[in-house]
Amino acid sequence: MKGLAFLDRYLTLWILLAMALGLGLGASQPGLVEALSSLSQGSTNLPLGAGLILMMIPPLAKVKYEELGVLWREKRLLGLSLAQNWVIGPLLMFALALAFLSDRPHLMAGLILIGVARCIAMVVVWSELAQGDREFTAGLVALNSLFQICFFAPLATLLVTYLPRWMGFDSFEVSIAFSEVAFSVGLYLGVPFLVGFLLRFGLVRAKGRLWYEQSFAPKLGPITLVALLSTIVLMFTLKGEAILKVPLDVLKVALPLGVYFVVMFLVSFWAGHRSNGGYPKTASLAFTAASNNFELAIAVAIGVFGIGSEEAFAAVIGPLVEVPVLVSLVRLSLYFRDRYFAAS
Repeated sequence: MKGLAFLDRYLTLWILLAMALGLGLGASQPGLVEALSSLSQGSTNLPLGAGLILMMIPPLAKVKYEELGVLWREKRLLGLSLAQNWVIGPLLMFALALAFLSDRPHLMAGLILIGVARCIAMVVVWSELAQGDREFTAGLVALNSLFQICFFAPLATLLVTYLPRWMGFDSFEVSIAFSEVAFSVGLYLGVPFLVGFLLRFGLVRAKGRLWYEQSFAPKLGPITLVALLSTIVLMFTLKGEAILKVPLDVLKVALPLGVYFVVMFLVSFWAGHRSNGGYPKTASLAFTAASNNFELAIAVAIGVFGIGSEEAFAAVIGPLVEVPVLVSLVRLSLYFRDRYFAAS
């Protein structure tokens, strides 16, 4: 799609190639696997941990925290966004996980983590391509960044550990402690958040906002992609054979993810339209609700469940599905603009 950076446009392909490279290295280089495995502290692989932290810094350094004030002028749309992101989205993903993966609790748990991780990076790309409201999108991204630090751990613990059993799924064998999730969020989101915030605050103050956003910030984007792909290569080098026992698992995770992205977009777009928010803000609202922070989901899944877990594998499928589906939804959004907002 025109306007989408070359690296982002083919993200699905890069992830598939990274998986294949990791599998090839794991099968052909046992010495490399042994060397990488030795670089661990407890259950944490140090290169992998460093990659997960590095992966999160660029999107958090790009967040326009100063745009939070714009949200208070749109209280109704703000309320809609909070409900969609922190109630409807996680519960919808939970319901889809139960519907499609009730016989695979570990894949189900990975899917739930994706639903709790609200988007703070790629949503800016989707909103720009769909000609959404730039300031409104920036405000929502900044708010979701803060909310994730506060609410990811309790919400993930509730949906993975307690809600399935309260609903009668006594055979659901996955549980996580709040302390485990909170530690992973603090390490893989809190640390990058602090670095990203200080980086933005310090450089904007020293060099100016225009220089930061036009000269410095664009150079950060490839860092996230390289760190993400390196993490996937490392995952599949170390545990690829165990992770990818059944190729159909990719489809089992991809199907509910595809349904999730489409349903969240359509419901959110409809709600924004009904609220008379105008097309730009409606598009921003819809893409903020329909996107997810797959970097955080991957980091927490690896941190809590381990590098070779099905939970981590499910989280990796997130960006594999999100990119092609959201590109299609950008086109649908522009169609809705021409069909329903032409006179506004």
